[in-house]
Amino acid sequence: MNNIAQILGTSIVQALQELRVNKLRTFLSLLGITIGIFSIIAVFTALDSARSAIQKNVETLGSDVIYVGRWPWPGNVEDAEFKWWEYWRRPSMTLTETNAINGQLGSLATASLCLDLNNLTAKYSGEEASNIVAYAVNTGFDKVQSLDITDGRYLTTSELDGGNFNIILGAEVYTSLFPTGVSPLGKSISLMGHHFIVVGVMKKVGKNMAGFDFDNSVIFPYNAAATMVDVRSLDYNPRLIVKTRTGTNTTEVKDEVRGLIRRLHRLKPDQSDDFAVNQLTGLAKLLNTMFDQFDVVGLFIAVLSLLVGSFGIANIMFVTVKERTKIIGLKKAIGARRSSVMLEFLLEAVVLCLIGGLAGILIVVLLTLLAHYGFDLDVALSLKNFMIGVFVSIFVGVLAGILPARSASKLDPVVAIRSN
Repeated sequence: MNNIAQILGTSIVQALQELRVNKLRTFLSLLGITIGIFSIIAVFTALDSARSAIQKNVETLGSDVIYVGRWPWPGNVEDAEFKWWEYWRRPSMTLTETNAINGQLGSLATASLCLDLNNLTAKYSGEEASNIVAYAVNTGFDKVQSLDITDGRYLTTSELDGGNFNIILGAEVYTSLFPTGVSPLGKSISLMGHHFIVVGVMKKVGKNMAGFDFDNSVIFPYNAAATMVDVRSLDYNPRLIVKTRTGTNTTEVKDEVRGLIRRLHRLKPDQSDDFAVNQLTGLAKLLNTMFDQFDVVGLFIAVLSLLVGSFGIANIMFVTVKERTKIIGLKKAIGARRSSVMLEFLLEAVVLCLIGGLAGILIVVLLTLLAHYGFDLDVALSLKNFMIGVFVSIFVGVLAGILPARSASKLDPVVAIRSN
């Protein structure tokens, strides 16, 4: 045990001496290992961060939320073929379905209707916010979607049912229309040729997986939108959003909702659904499958980089064996075993690879800190990924050092001592 520790200590010293004496040669050889380990850790960290963001999105929006509309989402399509023309001609969801779910399945779920009106322009006192989305909703929308009002209040039930022209602004819309930061409450803004009274402002949250971009949007009553546009037109696609109540089974509620809508649409048993029932879990599973594929591709690229790097380390070790031929001969002449000589050079190769690997890990950490504090990005650092980097470095070191180490251990001591 003491002999192995002594050999390890000697290998570390010799590896550091190799770095000190032949700086450029060693640096260029270690560069391949550094880049390879950096690639592996960076790819895994990026994919873990993306997975974490998706998981947070699903948790925030709820895996217990069902979205019903004309179009199926990726990951929720049962047929291999995406039948665009058939989906587009499907009937729109209406207040009839919403009221039926709330009336007949009220103990199991809460339903709300949401109509997206895109590419709108809102104006106030010479300022305007363009390319915004208006979400025309009915009662219960704040229960099926997480909304945080930072100024003012949400729309009341009487305002929603009565179709009042009251409105809530997203964070970016508020900033565009009121750049000086004054309170917008009670102010009248122009939208779609009508005047709306601002009653609230939403907190900045960013876009979510369900397609809601609350920051660059406004919210007003669905019944108000029904007086301005033909909500049953094929040009619009109202979404029916159903959130299951605590303690209920989402799959069972999904089946109940599907059966109820089929009855409302008077579909026969042999007829296919003329609507799509979507969940975020299906989309999340599809994205996770894609990330798994990216893992394989990223790992393949990194392995190629490490393979090139291992050639550089092997080259250093062959040169080192040649430079120390006399020393190897002397060691063997005074009784050093072949296994000791082999272990010495093998450990030196491992130490060199570890130095390159740790440099790659350090670069990932520094870039992660820059992304977090400089650009306010959430990056998921994982001890597992760092350990993968360390073990891969050790493996590459063994792979790169095995042949030079064997070569050194097989040297004849007499021939080695006489070499120039």
